[in-house]
Amino acid sequence: MMRCAIRALLPAALTAVVLAGCSSPSGGGDTGRNGDGAPPRAAESGAVEKGVTLGAPGSACELPVTFDLAADWKPEAVEVDPGSEFAELGQQGSATMVCEIDAKPAGNIGYIRVWQGKGSGTTPRAALEDFVAGDPDASKAVYAEIRAGSLAATEVEYTVNVELLDEKKTQHAFAVSTPDGPVVMHLGGLDSQEHEEMLPAYELAKRTLELG
Repeated sequence: MMRCAIRALLPAALTAVVLAGCSSPSGGGDTGRNGDGAPPRAAESGAVEKGVTLGAPGSACELPVTFDLAADWKPEAVEVDPGSEFAELGQQGSATMVCEIDAKPAGNIGYIRVWQGKGSGTTPRAALEDFVAGDPDASKAVYAEIRAGSLAATEVEYTVNVELLDEKKTQHAFAVSTPDGPVVMHLGGLDSQEHEEMLPAYELAKRTLELG
């Protein structure tokens, strides 16, 4: 696995600035439901061209699951050094970032990030609630039980407050259980517009996900 420090992805105009080799998480927080109690729905509009399949041995990120990437998205394995001053940026709740997939080569500012939790018996819902709780800036979390490929999964849509810019942005994530522990896949973005434009790539990954 490629070894790298965790870089901090700064919001809005500062997004291009990095502190070191990889990138920071964006997700988490206290949970709730939206006003009408509807489950989260990631937009499925917009075709996306398939690129490589990620997760198998020999791929850029070797994972407990495999899934298809949208064309031109660039994956990079992440190894969090516990001794690094940026180590906490690669940890959210009890999950550790293991792969980052950059949308910039495809024309968007944002990432799909894959996080690995602990405990083969951890349910997708428990893993996802723990992940969301790991970000104090998150709110309005709405959960739904779904399928990710052939696997039972839990998905969440929530809002992150960017205090520096006095704005809020939408996030999506889903979790599945594997024999190696839960896997969380998270889609952030520079802002809600970028997030919306990247949803087809997230949906492709979710639709094609299988155990590795």
